[in-house]
Amino acid sequence: MFSKFEQAQHYIKEQNIQIVDLKFCDLYGRWHHLSVPANQFSLDLMENGIGFDGSAVGLKSVKAGDMVLVPELATAMRDPFWQAETLSFICATLEADTHDIFPNDPRNIAIRAEEHLRKSNIATDSRWGPEFEFYIFDSVSYEYGVNRASYRVDCTEADWNSAEGGHGHYIPLHGGYHAIPPKDQFFNLRSEMCLRLQEMGVPVKYHHHEVGGPGQSEIETPMMGLVQAGDATMIIKYVTKMVAHQSGKTVTFMPKPLYGEAGSGMHFHQHLFKDGVNVFYDSKGYGCLSQTALYYIGGLLKHSPALLALTNPSTNSYSRLVPGFEAPVNAFFSLGNRSAAVRVPKYATQPDTARMEFRTPDATCNVYLALAAMLLAGMDGIQRKIDPTEAGFGPIDANIFSWTDEQRAAVKSLPATLDEALVALENDHEFLLAGDVFSELLIAQWIDYKRNKEYYPVRNRPHPYEMSLYFDV
Repeated sequence: MFSKFEQAQHYIKEQNIQIVDLKFCDLYGRWHHLSVPANQFSLDLMENGIGFDGSAVGLKSVKAGDMVLVPELATAMRDPFWQAETLSFICATLEADTHDIFPNDPRNIAIRAEEHLRKSNIATDSRWGPEFEFYIFDSVSYEYGVNRASYRVDCTEADWNSAEGGHGHYIPLHGGYHAIPPKDQFFNLRSEMCLRLQEMGVPVKYHHHEVGGPGQSEIETPMMGLVQAGDATMIIKYVTKMVAHQSGKTVTFMPKPLYGEAGSGMHFHQHLFKDGVNVFYDSKGYGCLSQTALYYIGGLLKHSPALLALTNPSTNSYSRLVPGFEAPVNAFFSLGNRSAAVRVPKYATQPDTARMEFRTPDATCNVYLALAAMLLAGMDGIQRKIDPTEAGFGPIDANIFSWTDEQRAAVKSLPATLDEALVALENDHEFLLAGDVFSELLIAQWIDYKRNKEYYPVRNRPHPYEMSLYFDV
């Protein structure tokens, strides 16, 4: 929005902005914020930042937690959810003493990944199109303790409410794809989400009801740059939740909030450009993809077990990645096959549109780290000339779930648990260190946190269904 401080300062005065909100991302993908009165938005703030405790959000250790936030002027946006007129910025996180950019700031890692791409001479920029799937519920409750564990969600669209009487336009399991009102009860809510997004500078391609009957929705954006896609993801998660909250609803991006129902992924369409030319395009190639694009796919699939520790970093991620749904469980590529880890869209056949889609990720990732990791995996494939066919990744243009067990056994599997993915990352992360984009320290911290703060605490708790299975043993 702005390139100079003076522009921002003039806008604040002209538009009677009362609050300046400073947003930043923690290591594990959640936004935090700090707000200041508009009269505190000064050159001193831009030069010296405002202090915060980096140890509280996973960025630093307790013994050296002091950091500062500095607004990124180009990210300015009006925040429509505040009663006071509020201008919001996404911030860079800096060292408190030297004011150097903090190297493990997730957004800075994404910036370094883009710089590494430009220096490699492979391409000058990458373009990304995330797809945002989420559930809208009317209510949610959950508890866990020594002697009890439960959760419950409800949705006005769900056919489990049909026996209670009501509107009669319920959506059965798996029956929500492109449902029309009155079955689609949230079309106005999604439209409001999209209008707020566009007000905040995020372009919207379309929105619709997704496969999941009880409130699953999707919003999709056009292709955009890597850091821009990361910023847009954070804004979309914020806006969808805020619009729903103001309407007495709630939104979740959990990969699998409902048993036996469609999960929510965050597929990433992606391609590389060099001086405005799509280096993934070849009219005579498989799916109109060039050899460079195939090498990129080879890198993604070669490193996919380790990638999942960053693109699918929750225990719930692996409740979505199960056979029988569109979520991929095997490492192969295909033309138009939605059970493939990498899908080549049949409709993207023009010089500027030819691309591939990595279908494995979900929104529990830190999007900045996930974007950087996917780019580095693909670049490694290009630099090492990893041909996906020679490496055993297809193409497979068939429904592998109709195959025999023996046939499927020949296809390489993706990790089935978070711990399997973390082990893969421990054993395969050299590609992430290229260009000093990631660091060994950050990867070790990520693995330690995910294993000891998430995987083991979930694994070590008895599951409610286990009571049914084993209580009478």
